Amino acid sequence: MTTLALTTPRRADWLPRYGVYIAIAALVVYNAAFTPYFLTVSNLRIQLIQVAPIIIVALGMALVIGTEGIDLSVGAVMALAAALIPLYLGYGVIAAVIVSLLAGVAVGLINGALVAKVGLQPIVATLALFVGGRGLAVVISDGQLKDIRNADLIYLGSGDLLGIPVLVWTAALAILVVAFTVRRTVFGRRLLAIGGNRPAAELAGLPVQRVLITVYVLCAVLAAIAGLLSVGRIQSSDASSIGLLIELSAITAVVVGGTPLTGGRVRVLGTVAGAVLMQLVIATMIKNNLPPSTTEMVQAAIILVAVYAARERKTR
Repeated sequence: MTTLALTTPRRADWLPRYGVYIAIAALVVYNAAFTPYFLTVSNLRIQLIQVAPIIIVALGMALVIGTEGIDLSVGAVMALAAALIPLYLGYGVIAAVIVSLLAGVAVGLINGALVAKVGLQPIVATLALFVGGRGLAVVISDGQLKDIRNADLIYLGSGDLLGIPVLVWTAALAILVVAFTVRRTVFGRRLLAIGGNRPAAELAGLPVQRVLITVYVLCAVLAAIAGLLSVGRIQSSDASSIGLLIELSAITAVVVGGTPLTGGRVRVLGTVAGAVLMQLVIATMIKNNLPPSTTEMVQAAIILVAVYAARERKTR
């Protein structure tokens, strides 16, 4: 083989691997030069607070996509967790948090069972709870926005620890846990093996059904955590708006971050970078007074480029 043949695949790898970081750097440079007050502590704080819930949800989505699946119900799980909080705050914030997390576990078990045991396509299985989960949340909350006055819950969503928002600390902890799980545990290796070649994983005797169910449970629990933190941040529970369309933002972050939709690989740092990139795109558009439709078109273009780059890398 020629030197050119050997180096071409490596050169083809740079876009899915590093494109998201280059795009972030370009946006930071642009905003630093043309956007007033962009490089300020207050603006950095706002951007981190806004992107933290998306990162948490996207990490769970990355695990699911790593198995060649998809989870459209994460926004509904956030809404369900938010709707349950006011009902159980009277028993204490710990009880309310536990109930909300258990709701996430229940949704994850349903999704995982439908995919792993019933054999439904992930997009079909999770679409049911995408619709039904939010409907249940609205029913639980009577379709009303409810104010949250609990100081402990508000601290989780709006408080600071060592000068850094607790919301950001939580997202950082989620990043570390997911990265460790994927890279350093048997479960993580099994997850990637199943995503890479499920029939081969089954023939090898891996507990495919158990791993898939666990992955969907983890994804739903992370979404429930994001829902809890969102309630604390806005100091209210609104099942009709919390988590609305966040599944699209999460999928975008994962794909833009370099995790292939075909499974077998999970890029944790890439997912975080993808979420940050999309947040920077939105912030740049807003600060330049561009309409939301323009933001959506730019996001769509970024997704297309990311998917095309991943496809080219796979075919070379």
